[in-house]
Amino acid sequence: MIEELQIRDLGVIQDATLSFHPGLTVLTGETGAGKTMVLTALGLLLGERSDAGSVRKGSSQTSVEGRWKLSTNQEVITRATDAGGLVEDGELILARTVSTDGKSRAIIGGRSAPIGLLSELGEQLVVVHGQADQIRLKSAVAQRSALDQFAGTEFAELLTLYGNHFKSWTEAKEVLADIRTNQAGRLREAAELEESLDYLAKLSPKPNEDVELAEIANRLTHTEDLRVAATLAHEALATETFDASDAIGLVGRARKALEAVLAKDPALEAQVEVLREIGSNL
Repeated sequence: MIEELQIRDLGVIQDATLSFHPGLTVLTGETGAGKTMVLTALGLLLGERSDAGSVRKGSSQTSVEGRWKLSTNQEVITRATDAGGLVEDGELILARTVSTDGKSRAIIGGRSAPIGLLSELGEQLVVVHGQADQIRLKSAVAQRSALDQFAGTEFAELLTLYGNHFKSWTEAKEVLADIRTNQAGRLREAAELEESLDYLAKLSPKPNEDVELAEIANRLTHTEDLRVAATLAHEALATETFDASDAIGLVGRARKALEAVLAKDPALEAQVEVLREIGSNL
């Protein structure tokens, strides 16, 4: 529960400290006495939007500080300490400042923290009821929640079990809906795969055929180089006027012309080998 609320320079309040005790605390006063400012101060500690216009005239900033005793709210203690705040003996101090330029700062357990964290903690620390707030009791969700809490631990376990089964059913339902929705796409994909398989079957690929095709492609890529080499070899071998000493040189010239393009057409290795034998026999 909240034990103390300190307010400085907020609206009509210059400096005030409110102490709360177990039981009912009632704030009374004439219009303009500052009752609304007390709720405004509490709202700031709960992460509500700040308004620079609420800073007391003549002051540079508003500051609000609240002290809570957290005897059982372990969730709030854990969240505050995770953010670096200090909680001693179950006591948590929240603070908020708002300056005239609109800047706002939140402090949780002595450490600066995001304003959004005040909102998270506020939901666990305070419930604010205004006029007509109890209309929420007409909500079916609120009614079920109240009934579940009244049922006790035994039914709470059944509720958890039901929730798990319902979650599994929902997930399975979504998977089924996805399958039905995408059925046409899956059938189309299957047809495309079957068509690709039929095409491959018609091609009837053979082992190492890819290597042969690569050699053919390489040969076609270097057609001009191969043509020039073949021409040089042919001219060397087709010379009609030469003596015996020239024969060895002409055969060697033809062999070298073909050797220069062996990497571009390995099939020429047979011709190169023939020219080597001829050169050796001359």
